Amino acid sequence: MNVTVCVKQIPDPANPASLDPETNTLVRDGKLIMDDSDSYGVEMGLQLVDAAGGGEVTLVSMVPNHEVSGLRTALAMGAAKAVLVSDEALRGSDALSTAKVLCAAVKRTSPDLVIAATESTDGYTGTTPVQLAELLGYPSVTFARKIQLAGAKVVVERQTEAGYDEIECPLPAVVTVTAGVVEPRYPSFKGIMAAKNKPVEEFGVADLGIDPASIGSQGARQEVVSVVPAPERDAGEIVVDEGDAHDQIIAFLETLKVI
Repeated sequence: MNVTVCVKQIPDPANPASLDPETNTLVRDGKLIMDDSDSYGVEMGLQLVDAAGGGEVTLVSMVPNHEVSGLRTALAMGAAKAVLVSDEALRGSDALSTAKVLCAAVKRTSPDLVIAATESTDGYTGTTPVQLAELLGYPSVTFARKIQLAGAKVVVERQTEAGYDEIECPLPAVVTVTAGVVEPRYPSFKGIMAAKNKPVEEFGVADLGIDPASIGSQGARQEVVSVVPAPERDAGEIVVDEGDAHDQIIAFLETLKVI
């Protein structure tokens, strides 16, 4: 069982974010970390390989500045190797351009299963994984809260508002995982040291046969026209109990259609 996990490397959310004043896009220079949402996919991949009794987890990532810090964290968790796509032409890529690049990289790994987070914490489009599946020609299952292998099929419990759906689909497939799918392991000291020697194969856009004009800011089909601070949250309504507080609370919940 060979599992490929898409890993996005992002600026540390603990530090103040900065935007490019010309493009209104996030500045990704300097050290990047693995998106926390991708740690669940890495852990799920490792557990599936263990359950299958063999195979390996390969990471795929794209960045404009050759950064590998986030990948090293995932390698320290237990992934075997990584494929990095790094090129200045990637700057300003939208979701579809990202999917095109990831598709070309994923094909080089010959996966039985591709795992991705439901959405990244710095973009929140939630569209790239399904676009990737379409470009690969693989079936896709989203919002997985549990994944099991069953021969040449994958069985997924797909989280819904009302509970979950049980879905089977043939392999290879693309599955996106929720934050509760597993509990990610912490890299051990041994794993951190071993990660330094694990292979990270790097490609440019030309290496993957991609036209630079179709990706990056040139090929983007969406544009960030402005960025404004989020409005401050209004003060909550105070309910003074004068014997009818329960009626006020019920009326409030009814306006929210909770009851």
